[in-house]
Formats: sequence, C-alpha cells, structure tokens
Amino acid sequence: MEIALGAIGPLLPKLGALLVGYFTLEKRVRKGIGSLMTELTLMHAALRKVAKVPPEQLDEGIKIWAGKVKELSYHMEDIVDAFMVRVEDGGEPVSPENSVKKILKKVKGLFKIGKDLHRLSDALEEAVHQAKQLAEIRQRYEQEMQDTCVGAKIRDELINMLTEGDDWSKHPLKTISIVGFGGLGKTTLARAAYDKIKVQFDCGAFVSVSRNPNMEKILKNILFELDKNMYANIYNVEREETHLIDELIEFLRDKRYLIIIDDIWDKEVWKLIKCTAFSKKSPGSRLITTTRIVSVRSITLFLKIVFSHEKGCPQELVQVPKDILKKCGGIPLAIISMESLLANNHEIKTKDQWYALHNSIGRGLMEDQSLVDMKNILLFSYYDLPSHLKPCLLYLSIFPEDHKIMRAKLIWSWISEGFVYSARPETSLYELGNSYFNELVNRSMIQLIGTDENFITILDDTGRKMPNLKSKVTRLSIQDSKRGMDTTKMAHMRSLTVFTNSDVGEVLDISSFQALRMLDLEGCDVSDVGYVGNLLHLRYLGLKDSHVEHLPTEIGKLHFLLTMDLRGTKIKVLPSSVIQLRRLMCLYVDHNMKLPSCMGNLTSLEVLGQVGLSGTDLDVVKELGHLTNLRVLRVLCNCLDEASDKALEESLGNLHKLEGLEIEIFTEDELINLMSRDWVPPLTLRKLDFRSVYSRFRALPSWINPLSLPLLTHLHIKVDDVQWRVIQLLGTMPALCVLEIWDYSKVCGGEEYTMEMPALSSGEEYMGLFPCATVCRFIGIGAVPSMFPRGAAPRLKHLMFAFSAECISRENFDLGMRHLPSLQRVQVNIIDAEPNDAEAALRAAVEHHPNHPILTFDIY
Repeated sequence: MEIALGAIGPLLPKLGALLVGYFTLEKRVRKGIGSLMTELTLMHAALRKVAKVPPEQLDEGIKIWAGKVKELSYHMEDIVDAFMVRVEDGGEPVSPENSVKKILKKVKGLFKIGKDLHRLSDALEEAVHQAKQLAEIRQRYEQEMQDTCVGAKIRDELINMLTEGDDWSKHPLKTISIVGFGGLGKTTLARAAYDKIKVQFDCGAFVSVSRNPNMEKILKNILFELDKNMYANIYNVEREETHLIDELIEFLRDKRYLIIIDDIWDKEVWKLIKCTAFSKKSPGSRLITTTRIVSVRSITLFLKIVFSHEKGCPQELVQVPKDILKKCGGIPLAIISMESLLANNHEIKTKDQWYALHNSIGRGLMEDQSLVDMKNILLFSYYDLPSHLKPCLLYLSIFPEDHKIMRAKLIWSWISEGFVYSARPETSLYELGNSYFNELVNRSMIQLIGTDENFITILDDTGRKMPNLKSKVTRLSIQDSKRGMDTTKMAHMRSLTVFTNSDVGEVLDISSFQALRMLDLEGCDVSDVGYVGNLLHLRYLGLKDSHVEHLPTEIGKLHFLLTMDLRGTKIKVLPSSVIQLRRLMCLYVDHNMKLPSCMGNLTSLEVLGQVGLSGTDLDVVKELGHLTNLRVLRVLCNCLDEASDKALEESLGNLHKLEGLEIEIFTEDELINLMSRDWVPPLTLRKLDFRSVYSRFRALPSWINPLSLPLLTHLHIKVDDVQWRVIQLLGTMPALCVLEIWDYSKVCGGEEYTMEMPALSSGEEYMGLFPCATVCRFIGIGAVPSMFPRGAAPRLKHLMFAFSAECISRENFDLGMRHLPSLQRVQVNIIDAEPNDAEAALRAAVEHHPNHPILTFDIY
C-alpha cells in the first residue's frame, strides 16, 4: 500500500502545477486534470487508512485495487513528465508554478496544434476513466479499510562474559558465539558490545562474512579494520590467502585484540580463519562470532524506554507489558520492535491500545519461535510508520546484505525517486529527507524488515532473490551478476542500481530505459555513458569510481537532474552544457576537473565539492558567490593570488546558508591569507575544515569565536603558534564536538619545544570549557589532562596531546586524567623525552582512570 502512496504523492503536486500554471489550457484538459486530482486525492486518503492494516488481513480485492492505483499513478506521472520534458526550455525552476508559466509563454502557439497537448488530453481522459473504475472498487471494499530495551541488558551480560575475572586482560584468548536464525538481532548485539569495550583493547575489527564468503576479501577486511592507515591500499594489490594469514598473525603478535566475525555460514571458512590466524596465546584477546537460541528476558529496561518521560509504569499497566514481552519469546529484535512502537513520538499508549496490541500478537513466540511469527511481531512497527516513511524504508532492500549505506547518498536517492517531496518551494528537500532518516533511526526501523509489492527486483547469482519477471520491473538492483536478462518487462523501469565491478552494458541496454529516474553505476567497469543524455527523466546519475572519461554534451538536456556524482572518474573537463542543469542540487566532482564558465547559473545547488581553484580561475571563484543555496562546499586552492583570495572571501560571504566549509590548501609551507579579520562567517556554519598539509594561519582568525560561530561542531585548523588563551577561547565554543588544532611551529616548523603550564584548575570561569567536545586533538600542544579542571570537557572521549621531558622533570607534576569522566582513548606525542620514562608516567595515569582508556604513543 505504501508503494501506491509513494506513487500518488509526487504526482498530485505536478498535476496541481499544471492546473495553476497552464491557465490557457483548453477546457477539456483543465476539467480532466481537476477530475483526476479529485479521484487521486480520495485514493490517497483511502490508501493511508489501508496502509495501517497488515496485508494478511486485507481482502485480495483491496490488494489488487492498490496495485492498480500504483500503476495508474506511475503511468500518469510518466505522461506529465514526458510533456514537461518536451516543452522544457531549461529555464530556472524557481517554483513549479512559475516554471510552467514561463513555458506557457514560449509555447503558447503550440497548444493549439501540437501533438503534446493532444496526448495529454487523451491520457487524462483515459486516466479519469480508470480512476472512476478504481473508485467503485474502493467503495466496494471500503468496509475492510480499518485501523486495526532489553538490548542494553543483553549487551552488558555479553560484556561480562568477555571481561569477567579480576584480571581478565591476562587470560588467554576467549571465543564466544552468538547463535540464532536471521532477524534475532545477533549483529546488533555484537556491535553494541564491540562499541562499548573496544577502547579497552589495542586494536579491533568488525567484519561480516555472509553467505558466499571470499576468503581473500575477508582477510583483507580484517586487516583494514585493524589498522586503516597501515592497510589503506590493501584492496589494490593481489595477495594469496596464506600471505594474508601470515600478515594477520604477525600484526596481532603481542597485541590484545577484540575481533567480531559476523554472520558465518560456512564452518570450513571459520575453521580456516580461527585455527590459522587467531592464537590462543594472545592474553586478554577476545573473539566473537555470530551465526545462524538464546532467550533473554527483561522488563526493567523495556519499561524505562517506553515510559521514559513518566515517573514510571502506571499501576493499571503493570501486567500487560510483561505479557507482551512473554509473547516476544525473549527475542531481542522483537522486543526492540515492540518498545519502539509503544514509545513512538514520546506518546504513551492508552490501556486499550496496550491490550489491543497484546491481543493482536496472537500466540507470539512463546510456543513456536518460527520466522512467520517473528515477522508478524516485527511488522507491527512497520505498519505504525507514517505513509511517507514506508517507501523510504523499503528502498533499503535495493542494497546487498552487509553493504554500508552512506546517509547522504541514501537521502539523495530518496529525493531522486520522489519519496521526498514538498509543495512549498522554499523547503529544503535534503533537510526533509534527513528528518525522514532520523525518524527511522529513532524508531529502530533503519534495518529492513522485508520487501513488499514488487518494490525491488534483485538480480543475484546466488539465487537468493531471483527477479520477479511476472510483473513490471520498477526498480532493479544488480548484485554481483554477469548474466543477461529479459528486458521486456523493463520499459517503464525507474531505478537501476549496480553493485558489481563488471560492465553493466553486457547485462542490460540502459539506453532503452527511457523512464529511468535513477542510475547508479558506482564502481562499475564502464567507460562510455553517451546514452545518458537521452534519459530525459533522470534525477540521479552516479558514476563514482567508474572508468568514464567523458560526459556527453547532451547531459544539458537532463533538466530534471538533481544529483550527479563524478568523483573518481577519468573525466577532465565538464561540458559547457552542464550549466543548463538548473534543478541540480548536489554535484560531486574532483579538484582536477575543469568546470565550465557561468557555474553561477546552477542556483539550486546545495552541495558542491571538491572544486579546484587557482590564480587563473578568478571567474570560477566569483561564480561561487552566486550559489546562494549552498549548504556544503569543498574547495582545493592551489597558488591563489591576492585577487583570487579576495574574490573567494567575497564569494563565501554571500553563502548565508553554508553549514559545511572544507578548504584544502595545496601550496607548500605558506601562510593562509584567506578570510581576513573583517570576514563575517555565516551563522549557520557547523563544520569548518582547513585540510592543509603544510599551510597554516599565523594566528587563530578573530572571527572564530563563540559569537560568530554559535553552531560550530567541527573545527580542523593549523596555527603558527598556539597560546593557551587560544585553547581557552575554543573551549568556550558552545557546540564544538570535534577539535583538531596544530601548533605548526613545533610540529612542522622545527622550533624548540616548550610547554606553557597554565593553572586552569583554579577559577570558576574554566569550569564550563568544552561542554560538548568528544574529540580533542592538540597536535604539538601540551594540553595534558590535568590542565582541565573538574567539570570541564565532561563528554571528552578521545584526547591527543604532547608530552615532553620537562613534564616529567617538574616536581609534583600530576598528569591525572580522573577529571575527564568519559575518556576512552589517549594519544600522546612524546617530545624530547626518554620513551620509557614517559611511557611509565602515562601508563600510571591511565591505570588510575576508572575507564582504563587505551593509550598509544608517537615519539618525536
């Protein structure tokens, strides 16, 4: 039902725009649009009601009706979009109404004789006829349209199993297995334990195996997770399994590690990994595996989550939560599903609602923990989702198992699919989509329950999910397949996503998919995409890390394109026609790609990066100032002259909606002259990142202060000489979460190291320093923990600072870290000191901290 809802949702605003914008449409067309909107609005309301009812409780006629509504909506949207494409002139889409009005003025004569209007009229007439037939079906079945954290405790028990004993860190390697069928929450449990205690180990890795394991890939994944810097290029070289195992054994030697091997299907693979790579002689190391039934019950945390905003569980509801948990059979995922449903939107359910839910579960999982009963329990939370969130959740089924899904890419995909829409032009679709994402996370629904209504067709060599070719293919996900496929059911396909490095052109003729809205070829071995210029309905074009060398000039014809990702391709020059993409909201490029002139015409852009700028690109620098809707900007500056510096400062000053700014300076050993003391940053700025290897500011810019940047959460910066007053100033930033600041003169400039020792422990003015900070990296700066008074940095988890011989030599020097209650990891740059003496002093401080944070060293 939610798919039909998702189909109607984007169509209604488009029909409304036609009705308002084309005020000289002939009477028959206007009447047709009005009639269709009326019928679709009624259907939309009915579908919202139907969507709350579990599918198995619906009459077959209702399901058929919803499917027909979906097909009608998709077909009519195709007709409207095709009409708009044929008359679109590339003008700036200030709003749907203004856009169609501008089109109308230019093609006024066309309406009297053109075939486009005739096609639209005929399509409307047929659509209204179908809609009325569907309305009769709806009325016939209307009577059937009716409404019908345990996790934390389990995690702690698992942690106790891993760390029990007075000195568990000296015990031999311990292995624990989490066993149960799919959907129990094994991975969630293992991940929760891993995240909680990984800081107590020297290194760690969380790696999924899945049904079709590739030993080489698994071993590479383990090594990469253990040390991302050392093994950054491990995927780029061919390695024998035996060599990788030897590498793993050598790396883990004398280290205390925590490793999770998730979702093991093949016991032979597990034997190979365990017996050869992991030694029982590794004291204090822990190994957790999950595989495809431990029943654990708890009522305390369940009630705490559900009644988090109350004094406790009302007396009249004491028994029913226990009965619901009993029906959940102790299954973690089922319990989490129930608690997220009952606590949704912080609204406490009434007594009748509790008992209605309890009775609806039936036997539950008390007697038979079958997948069918498990699914029924989990689906209650799914049915409770608002209609606009259901297609967003179902869309996750397009990704393969264990695939990492990036939030930004997912949101842009939702927008391109039409799942995120608003009738108000001023609404930021990305921000709206982000709110959808957050709501799914808050509801514990971000992990997919299952697919529905032929939402996704998956082409997979494993045979796990074979394509359903009995009905039309709307969205196709190709996952590791080289087989050909019958395209007769794909004429109206809207989405194609490929998760294989093979040339997708050998599998499908993409140029034939004229209705395609989304095309994602990330990582594919494809070099020629000349056909994309003819996919006029395209909203999303993803070519990241492909072998594409050129974009066709016809790319400018894609007037509906919203997102284009060209990172990691071989493209050197963007065609000038790109500036015709007036609806483009997100553009990812590489710094070495030459942009066309007049980029300032792309006024819908919200995300742009990484743009390369030099002293010869003055026009491009000035064009940036016209992109006033930008929220995120990433630039790389190379040899900017004084004029370019000033132009960039002026352009940035026009970007009043900017939230994230990343500037990388490529010039070596040079002061940064950008943004003078008079520059006024946008109040919306949340992330400021100067990624420069050798370049730095002479002093902290005066505009970096709590008043100018009240929302700043991330700051990365290099300064020639960092005084403690600078640290104190940054400590007063109210929202700062992540700080990385370098004292360039000591780290890169070769100056003699001396450390100022301010007495911060006295004076109430320092008590509130770094109130939100979780990560502070003071590189080349002696910001030792004892300098923070009690009450400062209460959330600090990761601290990096410099430690020198003069610290050790000072009488009664206290390195105490106890003032930082959340500390989990400490990195120390040892400067001009004997490593053994420094290490002894630091380890003594760590041992006295209740969290026993991980301690690592870099010796200079």
